[in-house]
Amino acid sequence: MALNFARLTEIRLKRVYDEKSPEDGPWILVERLWPRGVRKEKIDHWARDLAPSNELRVWFSHDPSKWEAFRERYIEELKGKNIESLLSYIDERRTVTFVFAASNREMNSAVVLRNFIMTRLKSK
Repeated sequence: MALNFARLTEIRLKRVYDEKSPEDGPWILVERLWPRGVRKEKIDHWARDLAPSNELRVWFSHDPSKWEAFRERYIEELKGKNIESLLSYIDERRTVTFVFAASNREMNSAVVLRNFIMTRLKSK
């Protein structure tokens, strides 16, 4: 199956606790654990297997001083994962939104995953 990413214009990032808007497109949860208090109806797809390993997640513990090392380690994990199912899911959608539970909007795994995927798409 050939993927057509020419139509994909944006991967947004939002906290899972934010308001969902029609402009967001499908919400894709990119966490290993289901966030507390979130109803399943709010999420369109769960990319659990692409989240950081439990070991890496616990080690990072959202400590900003570990951000660069976390980012590098998570990218190494992503290189060994099959992201094709996620790429198939987002194929031909104008916009999708990766949602995450972390309170830090700039230093979290969704940021790394988005950049990893966008870099991969640009290289195709």
